[in-house]
Amino acid sequence: MNALTQTSPAGGFSLERNAFGKLVLIDADGKRYAGIVPVRAFPLAAPDEGVSLLSAEGYELAWIPSLSELRTDLREHIEQELASREFVPEILRLKQVSSFATPSTWEVETNRGATRFILKGEEDIRRLGHTSLLIADSHGIQFLIRDLTRLDRHSRKLLDRFL
Repeated sequence: MNALTQTSPAGGFSLERNAFGKLVLIDADGKRYAGIVPVRAFPLAAPDEGVSLLSAEGYELAWIPSLSELRTDLREHIEQELASREFVPEILRLKQVSSFATPSTWEVETNRGATRFILKGEEDIRRLGHTSLLIADSHGIQFLIRDLTRLDRHSRKLLDRFL
């Protein structure tokens, strides 16, 4: 299978959905690749930069340096597919934790509503730079704290006990 390298964001391929709802890439020669999977190179640090379009077999068919440089219709197809695959709620506020020893139950407010989860251990809290954290719950769901400095005082006080 020949890989199509995207050099010009405006041309080189087009995208559509087939009857099964799968993303289909049509290259410059008219060859169709069904089941395309977009993958972000830097999903948290630079979500709109560096997106690879992979075939169903895992081969890179196109590289997109920046989503903002794409035509609106192409960008919308890719963003819809990414949204259906990615689920990383952002924690906006910590309401309470059941205990400061692990495992503990956390009640939080996220950008997708209130929820609770179980933190198995402090090792499930990972730093992503100076102000960001990624927290994995007992089911493997990832929660993001984008900026520690934007959390309210109560939330920071609870979180400090685990850091």
